[in-house]
Amino acid sequence: MSDPSEITVLPVLPSLDLAETKAFYGEKLGLAEIVHQADDYLILRRPGLELHFWLTDDRSLCERSSVYIRGGGIDGLYAEYEKRGVLRPEGFTERPWGMKEFYISDPHGNLLRFGRIPTAE
Repeated sequence: MSDPSEITVLPVLPSLDLAETKAFYGEKLGLAEIVHQADDYLILRRPGLELHFWLTDDRSLCERSSVYIRGGGIDGLYAEYEKRGVLRPEGFTERPWGMKEFYISDPHGNLLRFGRIPTAE
């Protein structure tokens, strides 16, 4: 039987323009390692985070898509992304559902939600 801690979930988000997606995620979010690039599919990575993108011409798919990224490194990502000016105005806030979160929207409308369990500060 395999070890369940080895399970990895990788989101696959729609993109209206893979070159624009590559530039935004690479320059603004630090996913600069190109794992795979084709005319209709892109995989980008940084340590601890990998995202996949597929090409679409339907903006509404992007505007209805999101991914939740959770873990111990979220505070560091928040500090990095705050300096890069890519955060949505809600800030890094504890939400009513018991998570401390911040959000980023990419140029095509995909919502990236970053969260962690709150700690006493």
